[in-house]
Amino acid sequence: MASESFQLSRREMLMSTATTAAASATVSETAEAAPPAQALPTYKVVLTVNGKARALTLDPRTTLLDALREQLHLTGTKKGCDHGQCGACTVIVNGERINACLSLAVQHEGDAVTTIEGLGTPERLHPMQAAFVKHDGYQCGYCTPGQICSAVSVLEEIRRGIPSYAQADLMAAPQPTGAEMRERMSGNICRCGAYSNIAEAMADVAGARA
Repeated sequence: MASESFQLSRREMLMSTATTAAASATVSETAEAAPPAQALPTYKVVLTVNGKARALTLDPRTTLLDALREQLHLTGTKKGCDHGQCGACTVIVNGERINACLSLAVQHEGDAVTTIEGLGTPERLHPMQAAFVKHDGYQCGYCTPGQICSAVSVLEEIRRGIPSYAQADLMAAPQPTGAEMRERMSGNICRCGAYSNIAEAMADVAGARA
């Protein structure tokens, strides 16, 4: 009886080994039959970034934010929520602010892009950068590049007469009041809570009261 059990167990083990070998052979044949992986298509795009023409070859799915940070190494523009909700990635394109995380780089062929690095230098700060320093408009600093790019654009929007939700009369020329600037800056989040200082910096540049 013990001998028969041993022979049965040995037969089951051999059958299991044969089944595994057959399955491995099938997987190997399938792998060999699979077509080779195709390279992802790339597109060439030329942007004028901070006054200089930059030619890039990119996966068409690359956002403007990732192109700036990963390809051009302009890491001043920050990746925050990556969903267009925090404003940390704000840059200026053709004179208007956008969330770089929501825009594909290939959409901006020939466009002029200004990042925080293009607004000023440590030796020669943009007036808004100098005002942020003067009024301590930052704490951890992570959102500051987006805040400054947005603040510069806000004052330009007001100068051009673009209306906002804060205006009682949409036909009147907007003024750089505290309420007006705060409304326009509402898409830029500061998790440290430096909002009042940011408003003071903007008012300083605008020559108004926050």
